[in-house]
Amino acid sequence: MTKLAAFAPGIFLIGYSIGTGSITTMAKAGANYGVSLMWAVALSCIVTWFLIRIYGRYASVTGERALTAFRRHIHPGVAMLFLIGLTVAVSGSIMGVMGILADVMATWSTTWFSGGISALAWAIAMVIMINVMLWTNSNAGFDKILSALVGIMGLAFVINFFIMMPPVADLLAGFIPSVPDPVAGDNSTPFLIISGMVGTTVAPAMFLMRTTLVKSNGWGVDNLPHQNRDAIVSAGMMFIISAAVMAAAAGTLYQTGTGLNNASQMVIILEPIAGSAAVGLFVIGIVAAGLSSQFPNLLLTPWLLADWRDTSNEVSPGYRILMTVMSLLCLVVPLFHARPVLVMIASQNIHKTVSGRIMALKAWLANKPSLM
Repeated sequence: MTKLAAFAPGIFLIGYSIGTGSITTMAKAGANYGVSLMWAVALSCIVTWFLIRIYGRYASVTGERALTAFRRHIHPGVAMLFLIGLTVAVSGSIMGVMGILADVMATWSTTWFSGGISALAWAIAMVIMINVMLWTNSNAGFDKILSALVGIMGLAFVINFFIMMPPVADLLAGFIPSVPDPVAGDNSTPFLIISGMVGTTVAPAMFLMRTTLVKSNGWGVDNLPHQNRDAIVSAGMMFIISAAVMAAAAGTLYQTGTGLNNASQMVIILEPIAGSAAVGLFVIGIVAAGLSSQFPNLLLTPWLLADWRDTSNEVSPGYRILMTVMSLLCLVVPLFHARPVLVMIASQNIHKTVSGRIMALKAWLANKPSLM
């Protein structure tokens, strides 16, 4: 357990990165194009590893978190702009993640009895569960919850991979960069799918959170070797889980020529192809993925506020109230019957608008001799 705790920052980032949006995107890529886009998953995870390492190195050397650095060395307005932009983006993520998660659970419940349980009922139940955890745990407790959820998610998807894996030759060929032809009748082009894969993996908020995690763990210059190993473990696990989801969809839906538009379809489509055990594992994995990404989503704004104010990121009662209010966004999609995938796409576009500016400014700071 002590050895696992040493990699808690990396595990936290896995939970944030691999959510329902990521699972849906990887599954759709596998259903439409087999494993021909495996190279894009590998490349995005390599870029993610590089950026996790850079942001972690900056925090280790300077002892500063990201927004504190922007406020001190660039301009307070820039830091505030990023805080507002990322809060708006993560609000969309909270709505979209729970929308997809509740939809999957509602669809799965129809296989138990006629009519099933409504998406809104699932969303309310999960909001209550999340708030119980929020109000009864400290940051250390959140690390343990995230570690458990990431472990369950990883195990479920990896076992699913071995049940439904495509031919090994196809897997190896997928690492050769190529762009497949569009699927007739599908609105998503290969380039849109690749963009979505990058958007769900190379997320700016994740890199800002990395500086907070490094600082809260007390990692300094002496811890750089361990910080680098933690970054490798984190990005490596992101690749394994994402690749497993894509390969499982490729080994079933792609082989039968079955398209995919949303995650809940997999519950109905997969059962006659792969069996109820595979469907059960998929649902367990996506529930763990959804919950593991909701905790970082809810923690993001309080941590950014603490970063802006240069105070401790330990969750205070005031921050818990803020998180509870934000958790109510989970009910928006099922309550108003919105389309969760569109909400996720809108959220990702805001992330992309902010990400380039964050990365450019951070790169400048990370190469400033007076700081580093």
